[in-house]
Amino acid sequence: MTTPDRIKVPEAFWVGVDRLNIGRTAILRGAELPLGVATGEVPVTTEQFFALWRALEAVVGSEAGLRLSRTLDSSVMPPSFVVAHHARTLGDALERVARFKSLCAPEVLEIRGEGGQCVVEGRWPHAFSPTPTSLAEATITSLVELGRAVSDGEVRPHRVELRRARNAEVAAYFDCPIAWEAEADRLILDAADLERPFGTYNADLLAILDQALAGRLDAQTPAASLSEQVRWLIRRSLTAGRPELRSVARELAISERSLQRRLEEEGNSFQSLLSDIRHQLALEHLRDPGLDVAEIAYLLGYDDQGSFYRAFQKWEGQTPAAWRGAER
Repeated sequence: MTTPDRIKVPEAFWVGVDRLNIGRTAILRGAELPLGVATGEVPVTTEQFFALWRALEAVVGSEAGLRLSRTLDSSVMPPSFVVAHHARTLGDALERVARFKSLCAPEVLEIRGEGGQCVVEGRWPHAFSPTPTSLAEATITSLVELGRAVSDGEVRPHRVELRRARNAEVAAYFDCPIAWEAEADRLILDAADLERPFGTYNADLLAILDQALAGRLDAQTPAASLSEQVRWLIRRSLTAGRPELRSVARELAISERSLQRRLEEEGNSFQSLLSDIRHQLALEHLRDPGLDVAEIAYLLGYDDQGSFYRAFQKWEGQTPAAWRGAER
């Protein structure tokens, strides 16, 4: 299933920020995101979510993910971890985290067996840039904490692979062999540990939570294409002047080059989308008798009325005034 690339930042993130005694506004300012992101009113893309974690790293350091995750408990964890705490075994819990992960973030948690071991690795399908170190380690730390909740003694990772350079605080926490500067961030468990039981197993509650979360998964809407997101941003910003590739790329938290490339993959370009939106809005505005042509040119972000006339001639083969007259 394709996960949507528009999410509300999980409340667990902000609880962790608060418990680290960091002002939310400092993180938002560092990520260049509006206040509504912290209140849940404004959703973010994957790249904007990454920007929040990079801003957190700038304040706390590269151990930010480890420290934030260790401040959390089951009462504030996302739905995928809440249901996992009531699973029968660790393996059962990991499967539920993977299944319901998209309810809190557009991340895919891959779990695979390799020679008597279980490898867990996160992947972000909508990402344009590498996953921030802190975010990858926060996910792994949360899974390790889950393993430490089994009823017959905590589960110790068989091995951890991290992209980061050697770090004493991280090494002390995981307390297992670590492959530093690896190609990806991975948690490796002994397959036998997947059968370790949870003392918090509750079959009735598990069934209720499974059903509720499955319903939320079914209700998720498919992700809007990048072209659709750009169209929305262009339309929103036209009245403030001529939209630029640079400003739209900044809104989406991706580079201009990446934005152009992804639009080309969808068969579009920034200029073609801008032209299409202007054409659509021009026709809408011309149907409004209260707007004169000069005002419409301004609303569409043209520097002068002549530029609007030339563009309209290309779209409709006639002047705006002639088109308006024919519509009456």
